[in-house]
Amino acid sequence: MTSLALDSAAAVAEEATLAALLRCSIREVAGPRGQVWHAGPYVLLRVAGALLRARAHGGLALRFQGSPEWLEDGCWQPLPADLLTRLVEAELGGGNEEFTAQVRASREAVAELLRARREAVPPADPWLASEQALVFGHPFHPSPKARGGPGKDTAGGAGEAGEALARGLGDGGSGGGPDWLAYAPEAHASFPLRLLAVRDDVLAEAGRTAPLDALGAAPPGYSLLPAHPWQLDLLAAELAAPLADGRLVDLGYGSRRAIPTSSVRTVYEPVTDRCLKFSLDVRITNCVRKNSWYELAGAVELTSRLEPVFRRLSEEFPGTRWLPEPGYRSADLGTRLLEGLGVIIRMSPWSVCRPGVTPVLSGALAAPGAPEDAAVPALAGAVAADPVRWWRAYVERVALPVLEAYLTHGVVLEPHLQNVLVGVDSTGMPVEAVFRDLEGTKLVAGRHDLRGLPRRVAEALTYDAAGGWNRVLYCLMVNHLPEVAATLCGTGPARELWAAAGEVLAGYAACRGWPRELSDLLAGAPLPAKANLSVRWTRSADRMAGYVPVANPLAVLS
Repeated sequence: MTSLALDSAAAVAEEATLAALLRCSIREVAGPRGQVWHAGPYVLLRVAGALLRARAHGGLALRFQGSPEWLEDGCWQPLPADLLTRLVEAELGGGNEEFTAQVRASREAVAELLRARREAVPPADPWLASEQALVFGHPFHPSPKARGGPGKDTAGGAGEAGEALARGLGDGGSGGGPDWLAYAPEAHASFPLRLLAVRDDVLAEAGRTAPLDALGAAPPGYSLLPAHPWQLDLLAAELAAPLADGRLVDLGYGSRRAIPTSSVRTVYEPVTDRCLKFSLDVRITNCVRKNSWYELAGAVELTSRLEPVFRRLSEEFPGTRWLPEPGYRSADLGTRLLEGLGVIIRMSPWSVCRPGVTPVLSGALAAPGAPEDAAVPALAGAVAADPVRWWRAYVERVALPVLEAYLTHGVVLEPHLQNVLVGVDSTGMPVEAVFRDLEGTKLVAGRHDLRGLPRRVAEALTYDAAGGWNRVLYCLMVNHLPEVAATLCGTGPARELWAAAGEVLAGYAACRGWPRELSDLLAGAPLPAKANLSVRWTRSADRMAGYVPVANPLAVLS
């Protein structure tokens, strides 16, 4: 690897880090204080007394062109990410000693990922290639690629891990832990799973778990339990006793390599043609990625309850698909290991898409360079030939089932860019939408009979009506559609795209008698944007994240 290549990776990582932090600053720091102005082609903002500017396009997605700058002694100078970090800290009054380390850790991680990708071979499977395309992560998060752990999903808990990653130690909770790149989807990683055998008297499972038994042979009186190798390293101390007394048996590594998907902890396992969602005691963006005991039970419960809902959605909107999570397996060895070893089985997208349809992660379509870099050759051609027609089909497939699920069925889907796959046909046109990850899927309180469920499970499965609608609006209208629209229109105006989206949504609203929620949306009411910088600054659990109001891209049409 040449020093020029290393410097190139560092420069791209600096640019991506600065852009993400600048977006957060506009949305959550300067914006709410009335310190953002638009003076085309620039957006200007003031943070801690410093005047900043950047050439911006892409509407709500806030894409930047050229280098952001700050005014120093009457002259515009390039704005470094470290300076912006200090300005944000000053504006917010200090008091978070972890913040700088997390931003730097994320920048270093992006650089490492870029270097690793130069020497790695992407999956031949276009779906898996799209899962591994999210090198820069969440565009509105101050440290989207900082991977720190072990930690707790509460205020605090990530500082030492953030410092470790910033020092280049990878992450294992102690210096010299496992190399996180070996498990990174963005580095095109693949790896064999570790296989445990759980003695049947301490087996914990529910639902349909038989596919796991195809991964190997457990001794008599035991059941097979696959595990993420990184997680086993993190749990080494807790595993010592049950491994010593025979409640668990370490069977070594599996025979086939699993492929990590965009969430890092969920992998595609080719022997079973299933996705396996593991616990991973590592903080990724805002959360330690743990399968809580009530989420294990909730996945199976929701799968049962959602089967008739999605059957009706697919009848109303042909092309609607979902990935059930029909079972989980773990070891009943106390809450720590029950959760830490818990694995949720999820159907694969290839198993639900009809023949001739290729699933592609929506997040990959919003990433820089998409759709030109897409693994589906026809996709770029279809977009280039008629972007408005392609976009209209996309909005119809993705948005309408989400709205129908909420309004008619009282189901809150979480259609952010990593939870939706669009199925394209041989010409590259969107013909299906696949919704996944039941952790974020909720039921509207009062519209479902949850009697008989444990209290904590029922609480985890529900949103109140207002909270559920805010989640739908954020995921669909802030996180998802504006990012894809910005990629489609490049530096050009997106008005024609949003006019088409407005027509699609208005047609649906008319068929449903213009419910208030859709009337407000189409009238241009402000939208709720999740405050990722704020939740990291306060070191709060992700579930405590609030919203800030942002402009509705449909407002210009009303």
